[in-house]
Amino acid sequence: MPISVEQFANRSLASEAAARYVAAAIRRNLVESKNTSFVVSGGSTPEQCYKVLAETDLEWERVYILPGDERYVPADHDASNEKMIRRLLVTGRASAAQFVPMFDAALTPEERCSELTDQLQSFPLPSAASLLGIGEDGHFASLFQDIDGTNEGLSQDSELSCMVVRTAASRYPRVTLTLSTLLQSDEIFLLFFGDAKRETFEKARHPGSEYPVSSLLLQQRTPVRVIWAP
Repeated sequence: MPISVEQFANRSLASEAAARYVAAAIRRNLVESKNTSFVVSGGSTPEQCYKVLAETDLEWERVYILPGDERYVPADHDASNEKMIRRLLVTGRASAAQFVPMFDAALTPEERCSELTDQLQSFPLPSAASLLGIGEDGHFASLFQDIDGTNEGLSQDSELSCMVVRTAASRYPRVTLTLSTLLQSDEIFLLFFGDAKRETFEKARHPGSEYPVSSLLLQQRTPVRVIWAP
């Protein structure tokens, strides 16, 4: 399945375009479904996109928002994806959306991952859209090259919905959706900025690359739209 690559002059334009594409995907999905879902990423890259989406006129009360991954820290922690997502996305018009947290203070990461697996059985999938990013090291979500179970996490046919990740790249344990779960999406938007990440992307899109994101870029199941700005 060919990858669509769109380049923008600056990050604001790229972020606004990503927001438009996600909103359109949600609207399309809601025509056919009672509810839908939107898988989101953390980090600084999607911040402007979320600000735009938060004020976009959608039937947000019919949308479930789920992080693609999370550092296993409380929601008020500065390292929490949930903290950023609630502050920038689940606000304004989008405050009507139903946010599904990955962190639960009463559970270990392993226990929460098991519980989340059960939750996903009744979750509205495929999602309308997944908005993901890419690291300079080629990871996406929390699927890093050095983690235990890398092959299982990156398998398109894995029966695991999510997994616990411990990596040298993070001081905190993480919970992440697996590739097989992320591919249960009408469309995946890969938003990233800067020359270093563009170089990683160009290497990863070719067969033989060892970057984890290659498994996403080379699969033939779900369309991927790349949105990049310097």
